[in-house]
Amino acid sequence: MSKVQDATLESVVIRFAGDSGDGMQLTGSQFTNASALFGNDLATFPDFPAEIRAPIGTLAGVSGYQIHFGSTRIHTPGDMCDVLVVMNVAALKANIKNLKKGGVIIANTDGFDVKNMRLANVPEGKNPIEDGSLADYDLKTIDVTKITRAALADSGLGTKEIDRCKNMFVLGLLYWMYHRPMENTIDFIKSKFKKNEAVMNANLKVLEAGWNYGETTEMFANRYQVAPAKMDAGIYRGIMGNQAAAYGLIAASVKSGLPLFYGTYPITPASDVLHELSKYKNFDIKTFQAEDEIAGICSAIGAAFGGHLAITGSSGPGIALKTEAIGLATMLELPLVVVNIQRAGPSTGLPTKTEQADLLQAFYGRNGECPVVVVAAQSPADCFTMAYEACRIALEHMIPVFFLSDGYIANGSEPWRFPSSSQLQPITVEFAKERKTSDDKFMPYFRDEKLSRPWAVPGTKGLEHRIGGLEKQNITGNISYDPENHEFMVKLRQEKVDKVAQYIPDQHIDTGSNSGDLLILGWGGTYGALKTATLQLIAEGYKVSHAHLRYLNPFPKNLDELMGNFKTVVIPELNNGQLSKIIRDKYFIDAIPYNKIQGQPFMASEVVKKIKEILA
Repeated sequence: MSKVQDATLESVVIRFAGDSGDGMQLTGSQFTNASALFGNDLATFPDFPAEIRAPIGTLAGVSGYQIHFGSTRIHTPGDMCDVLVVMNVAALKANIKNLKKGGVIIANTDGFDVKNMRLANVPEGKNPIEDGSLADYDLKTIDVTKITRAALADSGLGTKEIDRCKNMFVLGLLYWMYHRPMENTIDFIKSKFKKNEAVMNANLKVLEAGWNYGETTEMFANRYQVAPAKMDAGIYRGIMGNQAAAYGLIAASVKSGLPLFYGTYPITPASDVLHELSKYKNFDIKTFQAEDEIAGICSAIGAAFGGHLAITGSSGPGIALKTEAIGLATMLELPLVVVNIQRAGPSTGLPTKTEQADLLQAFYGRNGECPVVVVAAQSPADCFTMAYEACRIALEHMIPVFFLSDGYIANGSEPWRFPSSSQLQPITVEFAKERKTSDDKFMPYFRDEKLSRPWAVPGTKGLEHRIGGLEKQNITGNISYDPENHEFMVKLRQEKVDKVAQYIPDQHIDTGSNSGDLLILGWGGTYGALKTATLQLIAEGYKVSHAHLRYLNPFPKNLDELMGNFKTVVIPELNNGQLSKIIRDKYFIDAIPYNKIQGQPFMASEVVKKIKEILA
């Protein structure tokens, strides 16, 4: 028995990496669940390959999952890893740049044979676990495949089935290293494989073998304790961004008293919203997978016309196909929520990588003068809040609303203190009432104080009115080719969007003082990195603050005043400077763009370095 010392750490970053068939996403998600149940705060970053099934052992096929967990508040999945688990040489080659000097590498030696070296384009004789090139790291080599096969020699399973269990060995070993409870994973395995007892027992045996290896080997000098975090009181659960968005839509359906209709067409990374919503038919949720994007949104517009909470969803390429129909919803002034889980483009681009490049598309990407409301989530848990807000605004203002998320927060996860129904803002819905006499003529574009027109459900007596994409006459809704009326209606539709600013919260400073030398202004999934960077800069004595926009069109009514309290405004974005263009255009502020377009989120250290350069 080795003499292992216990050490206490405030936080740890672990990255699991291997071939897309090595089960690294499952390993990471199970470690995440165990850490959440233990009480740690955490953030995760699943990093999928773009190919559906890239050749085994190649760089294109590397799948990664990063988790940052700790006893303090965690805002990002971490910049550099403390531990890198690699199942083959391609995983090492693709991820070694993300490991701290002195960090631990746990390498499956079976993935470093001649064949794997060739597939990863590593020169012959340059095996990194043998040639000393990893001297700056704490290298732990384990033949995970061999140990797994030995443990399951009498299982009756074939070699392929046995090898699929090797990720459980890694998971068991990491559970041992960080004192993680295994009960949740044991229950998961029993539930997942309850119809195949041999596979269930094999996974359980290998999970235990990984733990026992840590107990008996003399390879590890330390185990680590990471205490539970001090979280605000409440009931928590781990949640991914797309899950949270789906739950926000369901909550809005329940609070508004309207059945929900989701018309869509599958696309990465938005499909999980459809999958999640389809599980909740008991809440009167209807999901429709159409034959294409256009049919998906047009079915949703039909549902809105019929009095449903209508949603359509996609990513950038699909949104491009929906643009004409979004214009139709704008002309009809119907409530419609358009969910856009952004990914790297243009065209097919990098379908599994993250980007914030659809902001200008949401603002302007339609023919004619076609304004819509735009909101954005800032974290996985915030997807619930802002999806709910998108529905509230659409229903109460009779207007199409874009809800923007991105691949990073859609697939990432964090603890979520979920609210009770009574804590959610009410959603008021009023339908036009039937007309009992012919003298009481219905005027479909007669407006209230929000400039919202009445919602007339078809089949209601006396509410017959025209629909379609042709310009409407003010008040009557009749088709109108009158030039002055067209100009009036264009400006009225814009005023209707602008008026939403009176019904959303003022912008606040998230971190730092209300004035200072520099304001970091962000939006969307950059939140965690920007907040972490700001906290570090403040700790070093810089007069820096951070504000994060969740309402983008219209902007909060106090945004101009807030930005004016700072000498410099910097806007970091995962695009080529889209929000900075809009801010410059609207407020005449010489905002400095800071852009990254690599399909990867910001590291907090990158932001810190850039801000110091600007301040210098």
